[in-house]
Amino acid sequence: MTRDFVGYGEHPPVVEWPNGARLAVSLCINYEEGSEWSWDDDRCHENVGEVISTVPAEEPDITIESFFEYGSRVGVWRLLDIVGEHEIPVTFYLCGLACERNPALPKAVIERGHEPCGHGYRWREGFKMSGDEQREDIRKCVETITHLCGQRPVGWLTRHAPNPATRELVAAEGGFIYDSNSYNDDLPFYVPVGPDRRPWLVVPYSMETNDAKCWRGSMLGVYQYEAFLKEAFDRLYLESKSVPKMMSIGLHSRMSGTPARAGVIDRFIKYASKRGVWFARRDEIARWWLEKCPPDRLRGEQWNALIRT
Repeated sequence: MTRDFVGYGEHPPVVEWPNGARLAVSLCINYEEGSEWSWDDDRCHENVGEVISTVPAEEPDITIESFFEYGSRVGVWRLLDIVGEHEIPVTFYLCGLACERNPALPKAVIERGHEPCGHGYRWREGFKMSGDEQREDIRKCVETITHLCGQRPVGWLTRHAPNPATRELVAAEGGFIYDSNSYNDDLPFYVPVGPDRRPWLVVPYSMETNDAKCWRGSMLGVYQYEAFLKEAFDRLYLESKSVPKMMSIGLHSRMSGTPARAGVIDRFIKYASKRGVWFARRDEIARWWLEKCPPDRLRGEQWNALIRT
């Protein structure tokens, strides 16, 4: 995963979104509940919930576990209802084991027109896995989501930091068309992968607008988060007057699925809907980019320089 400090620079590609929309808004709901580190599965527990755990690692933390259960029992359905009321499609980052433990959810994802995206069989940090461990995790995730959804994932996001082999493993799997394991741009872009250095599409993610910023009051209060979303939207919408942009918003069932935070998401969707935006699944964005901005459209010297790195 070669570093690139140049990107599009002063010459981003002007790619028109469908129906003349200036800004693509990508809402992503992370569904991880039941696949996290837990006492029953691992004889250890997650450290971070609505509060920071003070329970020793070798003992179960029932409070932390209950926060995750809330996301699966209540929060995810609240978020599904909100995006359904606004009739917008979203991407679900699905962990395979989480889906197995609540099979009604992956079924609802498909029935309501949303994208199932691979997020690991377990909600595990990619950088801690060997290549073989991650290859097996990808295989089990794809197999589980395909079985429960009746549709295989074509995108991938690893928990936190991937390891250096992650992108190559995803690209080599054969059924994916993009990954989101990057935070370095506001537009999709290509990177070389494999022995033949073929172009691979990255649809970048964002932590700036991720709801983890207002969990536990760690950075932003709930109303500050709402203002933060609107500030990010307004800036991207202003810039999109000359170059269409993309806004990625990461949500979690146990975070934005709570009553007050869910209200923020509802109000933000209403706010953004008043402008010329395209609410899109990430696979829709990926396919649009592959069609409208294939690698050979990029400036020759830019791509050649990337290939040489």
